[in-house]
Amino acid sequence: MTAVAEAVEPGQYDIPAEQYHADPVPGGSLSATGAKKILDCPARFKHALDNPEPPKRVFELGTAAHSIVLGDGPELAKIEHKDWRTKAAAADVKAARAAGKIPLKPAEYAAVYDMATALAADPEASELLAPGSGEAEQSLFWQGDGIWWRARLDWLRGDGIVDYKRAKSVKPEHLEKVIWEYRYHVQEHVYRSGVAALGLLPEPVQFRFIFQEPEPPYLVTVAELDPAAQDIGRLDVERAAFLYDHCRRTGEWPAYVPHTAVLSLPDWVQRQYR
Repeated sequence: MTAVAEAVEPGQYDIPAEQYHADPVPGGSLSATGAKKILDCPARFKHALDNPEPPKRVFELGTAAHSIVLGDGPELAKIEHKDWRTKAAAADVKAARAAGKIPLKPAEYAAVYDMATALAADPEASELLAPGSGEAEQSLFWQGDGIWWRARLDWLRGDGIVDYKRAKSVKPEHLEKVIWEYRYHVQEHVYRSGVAALGLLPEPVQFRFIFQEPEPPYLVTVAELDPAAQDIGRLDVERAAFLYDHCRRTGEWPAYVPHTAVLSLPDWVQRQYR
């Protein structure tokens, strides 16, 4: 493992999240998040690339949970104000962010620690994230499909990858929809590919998700994708790599469709008129 790198070479790096997200690869690289965006719409991907948005509140809450559960990440700051719309609260929130901390309301602060306690009580999840069993927040950089890739792994163990996520419900049938909606199958294949390309683990690389609900009793489900889902992930990642390479070479970043769209009404509407 390498510390902060001045010139990026393929490998595993232990670098701050800000440096990773700023993309230190000269000319740019494609991440799992970028792959998801370009699959949706190349034009929207390019706009986001040129106009980065400030972190959204929901992402801050997710990062806070990661910091406590994984033992790595920004410090949490409990903002003791009932109303964050006041000038005093706004000033404290701004100061916390300026210091690199995540500002949380008292209830949010307590919930993050309660989530960590509940996860520690789950035998399978706690074993996967046991202290000393892996390395947290590892950044990978590699080349494949003619382009540079990057990934930031939550937890890299000697026997595979673990990714921790919040989910409204951890019922398996709900998680199947979540995986498709957020394209977690794409993320999984990108992470597997990076670990394999760098020779960090023997193939096939094992990947396990830990999903946890953010509301009491903070239920946990450990999950893996079946071979069909993994294959769809591979196909989607191959398509994302093609789009990224093609758009960069041509300078053309098309919208959803390059021609006049022919639209139908939803099937459920049409059925009412048959």
